[in-house]
Amino acid sequence: MNFPYKTVRDVDVRDKQILLRTDYNLPLDEDGAIADDFRVEASLPTIKYLIENGAKIVIISHLGRPKGEFNKKYSLKQVAEDLAKKLGQPVKFVDDCVGDVVSEATGNMASGEVILLENLRFYAGEEKNDEKFAEDLAKSSHAEIFVQDGFGVVHRAHASTSAITKFLPSVAGLLLEREYSEIKSATDDPNRPLTAVMGGAKISDKIPLIEKFIDIADNIVVGGAMANNFLKFMGYNVASSLVEPDIDETVKNILDKARTKFGDDFEQKFQIPVDVAISEDGDMYGKRVEVVNGELDEIKSESKILDLGGETIERMVSLIEKSGTVIWNGTVGYAENPEFAHGSARIAMALASNPHITSVIGGGDTADFARNWDSLNGGSFTHVSTGGGASLELMAGDVLPGIAALMEK
Repeated sequence: MNFPYKTVRDVDVRDKQILLRTDYNLPLDEDGAIADDFRVEASLPTIKYLIENGAKIVIISHLGRPKGEFNKKYSLKQVAEDLAKKLGQPVKFVDDCVGDVVSEATGNMASGEVILLENLRFYAGEEKNDEKFAEDLAKSSHAEIFVQDGFGVVHRAHASTSAITKFLPSVAGLLLEREYSEIKSATDDPNRPLTAVMGGAKISDKIPLIEKFIDIADNIVVGGAMANNFLKFMGYNVASSLVEPDIDETVKNILDKARTKFGDDFEQKFQIPVDVAISEDGDMYGKRVEVVNGELDEIKSESKILDLGGETIERMVSLIEKSGTVIWNGTVGYAENPEFAHGSARIAMALASNPHITSVIGGGDTADFARNWDSLNGGSFTHVSTGGGASLELMAGDVLPGIAALMEK
């Protein structure tokens, strides 16, 4: 898939001051330490390219939701330390992202030097897409070129994704280019058959994506709490399982559209669970009990459906193994508990064991599960996205503000 925007490879970065937007919104553990630095790792190719080509690199990013106020918990200082270890060179941390302290720190940088500025979201202007804040970012950093490499935030029109492009020539980083190209290739020009595996909790968050997949996919598998809504609509007892309120009309429309698309092959090509795994007492960390759909009326009122059942898993894996491309968005069970991670683990196994399959895994919980399952930290799959909402919207065909604002080729 040709990337239609200019990248760092299309501009001369030697001796240029680069303002680089990354996505370092990392998960933190109970003690506030970095729990997973996958996104730091993903940013390295762009940073190393800039270093090797003699650029001066000023990195901006965000962490958490500090709501426009300074909060030490969300400081990027520890990220600078982690990045320095990975790069094998110093990364200077500046405890602000605009103003005199930034201007002084970035005013006389050497080629190959890397500076990381403090959390953008300590300023309300970031999420408000405030042009004055964006202009301050450009001026304070002495930047000559803006490089957007924070894929996880390009679906937001923020100062560091949208407004900033009014003040600096703006191109994509290598991660953004790869994310866009891999996802768009899978949706727009897939190796067929194309199978979409849809999980997670909410249908309402993924309506455009489900509708897109009904149009373009050869097979669709529905799992996770999302599937509970389909089972409930079809008259099955889902007891205390998670379902969305007032969603029946949406479910009906999806089923009607899928039946029109797949016709006589509907049950094979639009797979809804035929059996499920429940926790009988509703404990999310309870024991796994498998139930066929026809026996759901007999389960206790406090029971919860938390995974696909064995027969459904086998049907799903059979589809996946015959596919040329698989797009997986959303775990198909409560994967935090190994008892209810069977379905998600079998998807990961099927993808990793069949190298002929182009496998694109959406960000967020799906990416976390796949990487933690995989001994190669995601290397067993074609592409594991760093962006949750961004990957969802790009797959659905939406225009992402942080990409659309870049310079076109």
